[in-house]
Amino acid sequence: MQMLSVKNSIVLTCILIGATACLNVAEYSGPDVTRIVIRKSERQLTLMSSWRPIKTYEVDLGFNPVGHKISQGDGRTPEGRYRIDRHNPQSKYYLSLGISYPNAKDIEAAKALGQDPGGDIYIHGGAIKYRYIARKDWTYGCISVTNREIEEIYAMVSKGTIVDILP
Repeated sequence: MQMLSVKNSIVLTCILIGATACLNVAEYSGPDVTRIVIRKSERQLTLMSSWRPIKTYEVDLGFNPVGHKISQGDGRTPEGRYRIDRHNPQSKYYLSLGISYPNAKDIEAAKALGQDPGGDIYIHGGAIKYRYIARKDWTYGCISVTNREIEEIYAMVSKGTIVDILP
């Protein structure tokens, strides 16, 4: 009976202090992140405040990283301007930030080729089964950072933030 009340106390504490604290997502009180710039060729993601870089991270990309994503399953990471459209605390890959791919241009280009543009492109942490892979492009088109790094990024980036993915 006492074990049940300890469990209830933990749940109540999580509710009171906020779900992000229970997910190990740090609080952030620095400058607003207004843009994310991902340079695929350099394997870098930079958080920007206006035109000033705040922090840069190394990233892994899709398993076929060169060129713009054309269709579902091609292993490419998209290129272009998108936005963060959701925070996903229940991600298969620890935490994730949704990227608004595909946009209307992506859908039109894929349809012209008779293809499905795919979707579900995220900035995310690493899955447990992929921990043995050291800085090797392994996603299906997403941008991957370490779990510790996604905790920071997740706390710093708001829905609606611009994401520029460059070749």
